Amino acid sequence: MRVGLGYDAHRLVAGRSLILGGVAIPHTLGLLGHSDADVLSHAIGDALLGAVGAGDLGTHFPDKDPAYKGISSLILLARIMDIVRERGFAPVNVDATIVAQAPRLAPHIPGMQATLAPILGLTAAEVNIKATSTEQMGFAGRGEGMAAYAVVLVAKT
Repeated sequence: MRVGLGYDAHRLVAGRSLILGGVAIPHTLGLLGHSDADVLSHAIGDALLGAVGAGDLGTHFPDKDPAYKGISSLILLARIMDIVRERGFAPVNVDATIVAQAPRLAPHIPGMQATLAPILGLTAAEVNIKATSTEQMGFAGRGEGMAAYAVVLVAKT
């Protein structure tokens, strides 16, 4: 068994959709990035890559490559799962935390779990997602951006 840790953060801006865990969340701001800027999917992807010793998201999907402009992070996560399987591993579980002052994310977490689980080859119960604020401290607390942390456990297949 191996463990991977992932982290991602993106700036919040007007004129972009807010996508977290592949789910569109109603909000006045969205995350800025080359792809859809889904910090949750990015953190999980980085954790998976780390667990199998395959570098990081930027190595596999550089933000200078026009092929990834506006791409769904769910597509990137599926490609990362190909790498995980090629290296002889499968996820056992995911534990992730989204850091955001607004909007309230708790009502959207079951949808995120249901969206991410089949891509990861897990059940929704094996994809634990939490959301927290920073009580108005730091960039997330000021509403300038959002971040996500993820830990994954993988096992040899």
